Amino acid sequence: MVVPITDLTGERADLLAALDKQRGFLRYTVRGLTDEQARQRTTVSELTLGGLVKHVAGVEERWLRFAVGGAEAMHAEGAPHDADSWAEQFRMLDGETLDVLLERYRAVAEHTDNLVATLDLDSEQALPAAPWFEPGATWSVRRVLLHVVAETAQHAGHADILREALDGQKTMG
Repeated sequence: MVVPITDLTGERADLLAALDKQRGFLRYTVRGLTDEQARQRTTVSELTLGGLVKHVAGVEERWLRFAVGGAEAMHAEGAPHDADSWAEQFRMLDGETLDVLLERYRAVAEHTDNLVATLDLDSEQALPAAPWFEPGATWSVRRVLLHVVAETAQHAGHADILREALDGQKTMG
């Protein structure tokens, strides 16, 4: 039996509340933007507001695939596999719209929320081989979720800086 998200309590509810708060900051930061504004670079960085939405959705999706199926699942079709595709995940490409990126982010979030309701938070997967991970290390589903919360918060902060540079709007402060 699947527990409805609204019926979750305890740790699962806390994890989802923390993640949803950070998602909300990012969505709030891009409110009212045109596609042109969402594509615009406002700092010396390559980051754009639309690109951040796109990236955060992809990061959440990939890490939850990892939580369920391990490193191989994380690198499934659609995951960045070279320098060009890695860079593209931070940009709105021709033909992409902010509305479509936000809808994809909503769908990814819904899928994550449903997984959190059912996954064993103590279940572990071996991390992929990468110079930034300790060889042989594993992460629990709980650790993956905490990482996704941190990534989302970090990028919501980036988005706030980009938005303020664009038109003076601030999410907070």
